Amino acid sequence: MLDAFAKVVSQADVRGEFLSKPQLDALEAMVSEGNKRLDVVNRINSNASSIVTNAARALFAEQPQLVQPGGNAYTSRRMAACLRDMSIVLRYVSYATAAGDSSVLDDRCLNGLRETYQALGTPGASVAVAIQKMKEASVAIANDSGSITSGDCSSLISELSSYFDRSATAVV
Repeated sequence: MLDAFAKVVSQADVRGEFLSKPQLDALEAMVSEGNKRLDVVNRINSNASSIVTNAARALFAEQPQLVQPGGNAYTSRRMAACLRDMSIVLRYVSYATAAGDSSVLDDRCLNGLRETYQALGTPGASVAVAIQKMKEASVAIANDSGSITSGDCSSLISELSSYFDRSATAVV
């Protein structure tokens, strides 16, 4: 996993170049927005349990067949596995948000996830719905203006949303 700084340095090193003004400006902007980024990650981490639980409840309300006999979340063991997987995706989205880079999400969470779910007979479309519900909750929490570093967070929220979208797309 490379954070935004290591990624920029690595790319410049491969080309044998000094860091360019636009690259330095982008890193400077990331640093100046760092408190907002950390506030968002902290909010997601602090509310992870409720984000996952509420997303699961909403999913099962919309798709009750998942928790009925024969459903993929039927039995406490399967339900626990579902909640665990949702929590893992949320955790890796928070890592990507902290790093400002999706490589940790891609490499350690999403790579091969679709194939795993297919092999287990888990409906990827239902997992994608759960991820979208976690996205909605996380964005709402991140957009709450109370006790967050002031300033425009629209690009950070867009970035956060893109990690959830990437995750949802990876499972279908």
